[in-house]
Amino acid sequence: MYAPERQNEIVARARAAGRVDVATLAAELDVAAETVRRDLTVLERRGLLRRVHGGAVPVERLTLEPSVDERDLANTDAKDAIARAALALLDDASTIVIDGGTTTARLAALLPEDRELTVITHALPVAAAVATRPGITLHLVGGHVRGRTLVATGPWTTAALGSLRADVVVLGANGVSVDRGLTTPDLGEAEAKRALAAAGRRVIVLADHTKIGRDELVAFATIESVDTLVTDAGVDADLLTELGAAGVEVVTA
Repeated sequence: MYAPERQNEIVARARAAGRVDVATLAAELDVAAETVRRDLTVLERRGLLRRVHGGAVPVERLTLEPSVDERDLANTDAKDAIARAALALLDDASTIVIDGGTTTARLAALLPEDRELTVITHALPVAAAVATRPGITLHLVGGHVRGRTLVATGPWTTAALGSLRADVVVLGANGVSVDRGLTTPDLGEAEAKRALAAAGRRVIVLADHTKIGRDELVAFATIESVDTLVTDAGVDADLLTELGAAGVEVVTA
């Protein structure tokens, strides 16, 4: 079977079943798993499938970007583990910029109370997690608050974030891939995240395994700009190998 025929078959199976997985496709199509992954990458770039952990789903099955409440209830154990692992990476940082996201908010809630920290954020949940904490000086960056994610976006936000140079920036992302780097579905958030990514002497990305290998609408940072990625044990081993080969330190919680 030639590659175009195989790819058409993969799309047909995904539309019929709602999802395909790499291992099953490799066995049934009699090809290597890496061949299937390349096919899925091609099909994602063509806008036919969306990569997910271990396989892909047809774009027709995708829903709108979930709200904060919906995302907060997903993969809670993994997100808690990621937050704990990320806390250990902050070392002696005194200025920390924290992006929006349900995992980054968990990290904010774990910040120590026995040392002086300056926290800067454009995310309301992150600000709420640290606003009354002893020892933490909070700077909340304003702008147009996006209701779906409760983060500020727009020119005010981007200008303020673009003026910073912090010890550590902690980023969230909807998608993390070697090819396109860090991605998000919203144009406004992408601009804010782009400024965030440039604001840190060290950049740490928190992303559970469902984000690894995904590719959303807008790219806001290259994979080379990431110093450390913290994810969970559910991530595909081959994707971890790709990230490591790209120079990213990967911490698996």
